[in-house]
Amino acid sequence: MMVLMIAVSPVFSQGDAPVRTIAELLLARDDGEGGPGDSVESFVTTDIPIYCIVMLNTDEPVLVSMKLIAVKVPGVKSETHVVTSQYKTKQGEDRVYFTGRPHGRWVAGAYRVDVKAGGEPVISLSFEIRKADRADVPGSELTLVPAPSLIFSSQ
Repeated sequence: MMVLMIAVSPVFSQGDAPVRTIAELLLARDDGEGGPGDSVESFVTTDIPIYCIVMLNTDEPVLVSMKLIAVKVPGVKSETHVVTSQYKTKQGEDRVYFTGRPHGRWVAGAYRVDVKAGGEPVISLSFEIRKADRADVPGSELTLVPAPSLIFSSQ
């Protein structure tokens, strides 16, 4: 009597690998008209708001959560959650826009955004916010000329 034992394990070709829900994660400055502009890797303290753009590989409803974390920021405990938000997409939506804005200006330092979709592992993106130079402040390239003094008198 001969016993034949065969072990079967699933084999996946590269094309069959599971597709992550998050296709791409980007950060952007404001475009000047209240929407996200071009993707950037760093910011200055006057960049308000900061946009986190999550592009999805699906247009099926999914819960997307975002945490903006202070990693190394003076006066802020490391790993402090600055902004936490979540959004459940609707059928047909394949993009989520999160925004973060401070009270006043951002504090210069190292930050990280953690994004999660569905039950998948977190995707992280680290970035810096540096102190704004004069050239970073809109309108700072203009030279201001003092207006003439006005004298009011009552008769």
